[in-house]
Amino acid sequence: MKQDIPFEPVEGVSIAVVPDDAAAVEVGKAGWLVYLINYNDFALDNVIVSSNGYGVDADGHTVRTSTLRHHFPEVEAQSAVPIEPIDPALFHLNNQYWLSYYRNAQIFDKKFVFVPDSIVPDNLIPIALLRREGVLHS
Repeated sequence: MKQDIPFEPVEGVSIAVVPDDAAAVEVGKAGWLVYLINYNDFALDNVIVSSNGYGVDADGHTVRTSTLRHHFPEVEAQSAVPIEPIDPALFHLNNQYWLSYYRNAQIFDKKFVFVPDSIVPDNLIPIALLRREGVLHS
């Protein structure tokens, strides 16, 4: 049963949204790329990231994007892997990334939610592991 599984806190793992022109979904528009960053001194095994967006549009209608799932057999220690490009047209939504991974036999699980309009140039900070600026969620 779920209550029998000890869920330890996720530490040393972040999600970053980084400007990246190569990830542009439309010619002439800014591109952004989502990364999973492992700051730990150990690898993450059998990583699954599930992403979706949800919220309300300008007319007050409920909006929900498709759920995308990404699998990485391993994310090395002190490394980052690109998850997916993200369209700036979705920045007005809650953008959720649900991360699950194993370390040894222990499962770890955490949701990262970028709230509406938090992915903006004013919120860019240096991300040393990527050697770039981005919006970081830890």
